[in-house]
Amino acid sequence: MKPSVLVASWASEAVLADLRRHFEVEHVDIFADGVPDAAELARLADGKDGLLVHMVPVGADLLAAGKGKLKVLANSSAGVDNVDVDAATAAGVQVTNTPGILTDAVADFGMAMVLATGRRLGEAERYARAGKLDTFSFPLFWGVALQGETLGIIGMGRIGQELARRAKGFGLEIAYHNRNKVAPEIEAELGATWMPFDQLLAEARFVVLLTPLTPETRHLIGAEQLAAMREDGYLINIARGPVVHEEALLTALQEGQIAGAGVDVYEFEPKVTDGLKSLDNVFLTPHIASATVQSRHGMIETAAANLKAALFGEPVPNPVNTLD
Repeated sequence: MKPSVLVASWASEAVLADLRRHFEVEHVDIFADGVPDAAELARLADGKDGLLVHMVPVGADLLAAGKGKLKVLANSSAGVDNVDVDAATAAGVQVTNTPGILTDAVADFGMAMVLATGRRLGEAERYARAGKLDTFSFPLFWGVALQGETLGIIGMGRIGQELARRAKGFGLEIAYHNRNKVAPEIEAELGATWMPFDQLLAEARFVVLLTPLTPETRHLIGAEQLAAMREDGYLINIARGPVVHEEALLTALQEGQIAGAGVDVYEFEPKVTDGLKSLDNVFLTPHIASATVQSRHGMIETAAANLKAALFGEPVPNPVNTLD
């Protein structure tokens, strides 16, 4: 009898066909049909040998639904903040992720956010769409020239380094904050300078968040940190929503403490904090930093490869936890 797996994610027909050659597959397209509630997810996961999920909360209750059969949880994402990794480890479940697949897509998007906020593209697009081009004003939507400004990157991993490479081409100075400094040769290549957190907030014109969501980074940016930023500074969040205290961000924008923000992820996703949508100096996007055809296919293919390896008893390519 084939092992059984639940795929709670978008998946290409090619990936599903491949999985069906090896496993009994139950597929729920969470983007077409919505994420099932906890009870329905537990029912779907009942007795499964493997789970492949994207953006689905996986806690102890869902892991227990495997009734001891569950061997692997393949997360179709680089982050695993939707997964209780400790509970999975205690249950003997291998957790995997998909690092590296979306690096270029998110770095490209980060640069796009810098341009969109600094050059006021959201305001300009709405102005043109409203049919206001019949009157031309010379000081219309003057923005920031990037050359010589400082881009502050909080979280200098793969994506942060690729963003720095792109930003360097625009003439931006690169500052970064990380728990550990990157290798000296990478700093030299990028012309990047490590700064203490508070100094980076105070000096950078653009602050881009690229940290994973952990207990330590939840509300990393709140009222105190926003007050420390430059009044002509911009905050860009392409990490995880709860890294920023959204009500504090709204207040800072309304009171002119910072010049603007670019937000792709939200503290209470999919809800957007009331008030942000009405502000002209906020550029909002619907969690699409990694949304390219190449990255989406790559993520599901990598998650499926992790799932197969674990169920075949082979070394998994991208383990998150270590099992005894």
